[in-house]
Amino acid sequence: MTDFSREFFHTLRWRPLQALEALYWHVTRRRVRARNRLWHNWHMAPDAYRRWTRMVERNPEVARRLAAESATWPTCPLISVLVDASGSDSVGLASQIASVLAQPYPNLEVLVCGEGAALPDDPRLRRITAAPGATALEAALVAAGGSLLLPLAPGAVLPETALLRWAEALRGNPQAAVFYADEDLVDGAGARSRPWLKPEWHRELLLSQDYLSGCCAIRVDAARALLPLAGDRRAEPLYGLLLELTAEAAAPVCHVPHILCHRPEWRGQERQAERLTVLSAHLEGSGAEVTAGPFGTHRVRWPLPDPAPLVSIIVPTRDKADLLRACLASVIEKTTWPAYEIIVVDNNSEEPETFACFAEFARHPAVRVLTDPRPYNFSAINNRAVAEARGDYVCLLNNDTEVIAPGWLDELMRQAVRPHVGAVGAKLLYPDGSIQHAGVVIGMGNAAGHAHRTLGEGEIGYFAQAHVAREATAVTAACLVVARDKFDAVGGLDEDGLAIAYNDVDLCLKLQAAGWTNIYVPTAVLYHHESVSRGDDFAPEHNLRYMAELKVLQERWDTRKVVDPLHHPRLDRAGDQYVLAFRMEELG
Repeated sequence: MTDFSREFFHTLRWRPLQALEALYWHVTRRRVRARNRLWHNWHMAPDAYRRWTRMVERNPEVARRLAAESATWPTCPLISVLVDASGSDSVGLASQIASVLAQPYPNLEVLVCGEGAALPDDPRLRRITAAPGATALEAALVAAGGSLLLPLAPGAVLPETALLRWAEALRGNPQAAVFYADEDLVDGAGARSRPWLKPEWHRELLLSQDYLSGCCAIRVDAARALLPLAGDRRAEPLYGLLLELTAEAAAPVCHVPHILCHRPEWRGQERQAERLTVLSAHLEGSGAEVTAGPFGTHRVRWPLPDPAPLVSIIVPTRDKADLLRACLASVIEKTTWPAYEIIVVDNNSEEPETFACFAEFARHPAVRVLTDPRPYNFSAINNRAVAEARGDYVCLLNNDTEVIAPGWLDELMRQAVRPHVGAVGAKLLYPDGSIQHAGVVIGMGNAAGHAHRTLGEGEIGYFAQAHVAREATAVTAACLVVARDKFDAVGGLDEDGLAIAYNDVDLCLKLQAAGWTNIYVPTAVLYHHESVSRGDDFAPEHNLRYMAELKVLQERWDTRKVVDPLHHPRLDRAGDQYVLAFRMEELG
C-alpha cells in the first residue's frame, strides 16, 4: 500500500469529504494538491499527536544513537535530578524515580528531598533534607554533585532520551547557565497530549509567563553563587532563580527543542500570586508595576517618562471617509496619552465626503492634513509624513483601524521608550472580536504571517501567547510605534522594493538586525478592517506587483527557509495557527 493510500484510508474514517476530495485530485493527476489536502488534515486527527510522536521522536532509536555517542565522550557530566517528595504522592514519586533510574545515561544521581515512601535500593539515590527555612531547591543545590541540576515538577516523568539530551546540550553550550526544553502532558494511562513546543529564549516572555521552570536544567555553580534565596524568591524558588540567572542581557540560555518532560498537569492559575510576588521583588527599583494577566500570566507595566514625548500618529488615506472618520474619532476620544499629533496624509482622494471629513477634523488642534499626490506607495507616503512629523516617536496607523481600549497609546509607549526596543505593535481584532494580529511570524507561508489569526479574544489559544507582552520578530504597520531616530537609522520603509506589501516586516527585520527588539503588546487593542482601504493583494490587477514584492522579501531575508526563533521548527509553517507540522514523506 502506498503512503497516499494509507493516509487516504486513515483520513476517510474521520473526515470522509476531505479524503474523497483528495482522492479526486489524486486520480486527476493533481498529486501535489491531493497530498497537501491530506497533509493539512493531519493535525486535526483524533490520534494526531500519537502519530506525530511516533513519526518525529523515535525515542528508542535516538536513545541508542545518543548512548553510543556518549560512550565516546572523554567524560559524561554528572546530572543531579531533584525529586521533591513533599510534592508527590507515593505512586507519582515512584513513577518519577523509576523514569530517572531507567535513563540510558551512565552518570546520574537522584536527590530526594523530604520524607515519604521508601526508596528503591539504588546507589544513585540520595535522600537530602532542607535546612530550616530553606527550600528543596536550595538543599539540592548545596548537596548536588553534578554539573547540572534538573528539578522535576510534582508527578513529572522523563522520556528515555532526556538526560542524554541534557548532557549533549551542556557539552555543546558549556557557558550556558540555564537550559530548557519542550514538554507535554501525560495521564495515568500514559497517553500524551498538549505538546508545548517553545520559542527560543527571550526574556520578555519569561517576565510575562514562566515558560522555563516546567522543563529546565540549571548549571549548579552558577546557581550556587545566588544562594541563599531571598525571602520573596522562596514563594516560587525556581522561577525566582531563573529570573536572577537570566537577568543579564548577555546571560547564556540554551533551548533544547525536544520534549524532555511529561507532566500530569499544567500550572495555570494556581500559584499565580506567588509568581507575581517573586516577579515584583525581582523588578523592584525598575519602576515597573506587576499585575495578574489572563490565564495565569503576568502583566508588567513599564514606567512612562515625564514629560511625555510627542508622538506623531500618521494616517494615510484615499477616500473611504467613513473609515477615516471612525478611525480619527476613536483616536481623539480614547487616547489618554497627553502629547500627540495626528497627520492625515491624503493620497489622491476624490470624493466630496472625504474633503468634508478633512475639514471637520482639521479644526482639531492636534490634527493636520498633508497632501501627497503621487501614485499610491505606502512606504513613500509614510516616509514623507515621518520627515514632516514633529514627534520623537511615530505611530503608523491604518485608516481602517478603530481604537477599542482607552490608553492604547500609553501601553505601546511603555515599551517604545525602553532603549533596547525597536518597533511595538498592538493587538488587532476583526469586527467579530477574533484576533487579526498578535505578532508576525517570519517564514510562515515561506514569507511572513500573522500569528494566532482568528483566535477568539477570550480563548487561551496556544499557551496564551496571543495574550502576553513578548518579543515578536515583526509587527504590522497597521498600528506600529517606533522612536523616530530608530526609524531613520534603518532607512525607514523601503519605497523602491516594497512599496505596498511587506514593508512593515522589512522595517522590523532591519530594526532587529540593528540590535533592537520588537515587542507585541496585547493591552493596546484596536479593530482592524483588514485591507478594506488598500484592496486585495491577490486581485488580478495587483498580483504582479505583490509577487515582485514577495520575491524581494524572500530573497532579502531568506524567508523560504528561515525558522522564526519565536515559533518552532516542529510547528506548521503553512498556517497561522500553532499546530504540529507533519511531513507526508516521513509517514509509514
